[in-house]
Amino acid sequence: MSDLADAAKRLVLGRPVRSDRLGHTLLPKRVALPVFASDALSSVAYAPDEILLTLSLAGLTALTVSPWVGVAVALVLLTVVASYRQNVHAYPSGGGDYEVASVNLGPKAGVTVASALLVDYVLTVAVSISSGAQYAATAIPFLRGHETAFAVIVVLLLMVANLRGVKESGSAFAVPVYLFMAAMGSLALVGAFRYFTGTLPVSESADLTVAADPAFEQGLMGIAGGFLVLRAFASGCAALTGVEAISNGVPAFRKPKSRNAATTLALLGGISITMIMSILMLAQATGVHYVDDPATQLLRDGVPVGEGYEQHPVISQLAASVFEGVDVLFVLISVVTGLILVLAANTAFNGFPVLGSILARDGYLPRQLHTRGDRLAFSNGIITLAAAAIALIVAFDAQVTRLIQLYIVGVFVSFTLSQLGMVRHWTRALRTEPEPRARARMRRSRVINGIGLAMTGSVLVVVLITKFTHGAWIAIIAMVGVYVVMQGVHRHYRRVRAELALDEESAQAARALPSRVHAVVLVSHLHRPTMRALAYARASRPNVLEAVTVGVDAAEVAGLRAQWEAADLPVPLRVLDSPFREITRPVIAYVRSIRRESPRDLVVVYIPEYVVGHWWEQLLHNQSALRLKSRLLFTPGVVVASVPWQLQSSEGQTGLEDAVRGPVSRGF
Repeated sequence: MSDLADAAKRLVLGRPVRSDRLGHTLLPKRVALPVFASDALSSVAYAPDEILLTLSLAGLTALTVSPWVGVAVALVLLTVVASYRQNVHAYPSGGGDYEVASVNLGPKAGVTVASALLVDYVLTVAVSISSGAQYAATAIPFLRGHETAFAVIVVLLLMVANLRGVKESGSAFAVPVYLFMAAMGSLALVGAFRYFTGTLPVSESADLTVAADPAFEQGLMGIAGGFLVLRAFASGCAALTGVEAISNGVPAFRKPKSRNAATTLALLGGISITMIMSILMLAQATGVHYVDDPATQLLRDGVPVGEGYEQHPVISQLAASVFEGVDVLFVLISVVTGLILVLAANTAFNGFPVLGSILARDGYLPRQLHTRGDRLAFSNGIITLAAAAIALIVAFDAQVTRLIQLYIVGVFVSFTLSQLGMVRHWTRALRTEPEPRARARMRRSRVINGIGLAMTGSVLVVVLITKFTHGAWIAIIAMVGVYVVMQGVHRHYRRVRAELALDEESAQAARALPSRVHAVVLVSHLHRPTMRALAYARASRPNVLEAVTVGVDAAEVAGLRAQWEAADLPVPLRVLDSPFREITRPVIAYVRSIRRESPRDLVVVYIPEYVVGHWWEQLLHNQSALRLKSRLLFTPGVVVASVPWQLQSSEGQTGLEDAVRGPVSRGF
């Protein structure tokens, strides 16, 4: 059964990739642009829709300000891109906003940024896939009414594609992204040509009128009108999502990493601004009307159009007008727009696992998220993101208008804290930099990040004020929940690390006992549980005693060797090579090789294991030990000995603590 499952896994994901092939997975700019910028590029497919939808509450006259709202969004986007170009040069390690905030503002600010980004990545997948499902239903009538199921299937397909590796998924998705860019460029150029030659037809909704909401019967006059414009601006700022993904993905670029990432950011900014302004200008020229409830808000001769009217997205209406009479181009625009919206989720599938890995490395998320899978992708992070996004899509029935209200809060929290952190970074650097040219460059960078801080902070305030009651509070609660969970995980790991720290008494205990048993002691770290396992193995007087570790990370192995030699332990340490980062198979193969060389010998494998008091702690520990035990138990001639180490959380679980007290209960 296991062989069948392994064969199925290989069929879906491909052959495992050796750790030393990691450099071959790095991305050139031509592939990095569609991988990391597809989210921001896709925003032009729904950001103009949201601007027009919000302004439509005040009736037809309000729609005339939509290009000016677009100009404001473009200005913010330009500022953020310029700011993040400073970020990728200063912090190229891939921590992005999390690293900037942690280093310059403190760990709590870093975790705040991380929680906002994690929630935003999940929302990116949910919003992009849901919007793509709507465009797909426009081009393929069969999908109407089945958008949720279609969106779930697409998320699963994206998950599988990314489990195969970043480079493979990027190469596969590059063509549709560039096809979208070409299609949007053609739409803008042909539309502009027809407008200036007086041959541009009106849109399908141009002959309809928009019924103003009773609260905005006076149009955009007064406080209510100004509030509505700010709300439209906040919705349009969804076009900025995805910019931060490049700063998180710098390690995935080919060398020179920082320069290539900065170039990709500049390309992203220029293309996005051109697209969003082209769409808004064409929408005004063709008289596009886009509303939240077309059945009641759109009027024909003063009468609502009713439930039978089908409202197409803005880009679909523009394509039908610009390419009037050429149905194939209309279908092509709808299809590639749906594709880019789907592929926008791929940016999150690259950003979320990397950020999750960094957080796991720092002890804020379960350590399983730090491990690369067979294809050198962070598999556990990819699966976690897919599961969370599917839950959101199902909960909100793949409705973009409902999901978009939760959007962009998180990304502007990270934008603002990141820019504040960069201002502090340059201020601190200026104190110690004596070289005049370097100081001038740092001052220029600080000014850019300072403008970015003012701009993103202002937008964050606008977003919170205008979107809080429309669903943004859900995203805020989610961020708070993720923050609390991460802090709890960090406290647990810190407590366990302190509890297991090696001291002189523990080191002496391993030397005090005589050896009696032939044994193999499995070692991951040199701490108290390892010392206990070594002591028990020596007490059994083995003919051969070896400590065995699996070499997954060269730096960790080197550190373990140094600790081992410094502790002067009377047990040799053997390192098993694992080019595919597996733990179980190298150990099984080594134990079986011992059995083959001496079939009559009994092999006893000692496995240190934590004893925990809560079910959720079991998710954070003992996973490798459980897999090893399950395989070793079926190996003939092998005895598995679990050496328990009771963590403090396990105290009081057996009811025997009153009978067994003192150092005997926890010592050697």
